Amino acid sequence: MTNMTLSVPEELHRKMKKHTEIKWSDIARQAFESKIERSEQLAWMDKALSKSKLTEKDVDRISHGIKAEIRKRIDRQLDH
Repeated sequence: MTNMTLSVPEELHRKMKKHTEIKWSDIARQAFESKIERSEQLAWMDKALSKSKLTEKDVDRISHGIKAEIRKRIDRQLDH
């Protein structure tokens, strides 16, 4: 495994030092992994959407329709 050096503000470092029970390197690693995963998902989504012919207006119309249907279902459930 590779080592990495990070810079953090002094105030944050003071707070972190109070909690020696926490493995801060694990926290950082998880944050890095999460960010990378999110970036990969966004890259995939951008690639998929680059071929889409939907406009923002289309998306708004579809979104409104979905929300309206959800509202109807909830209203029906509450009426029973």
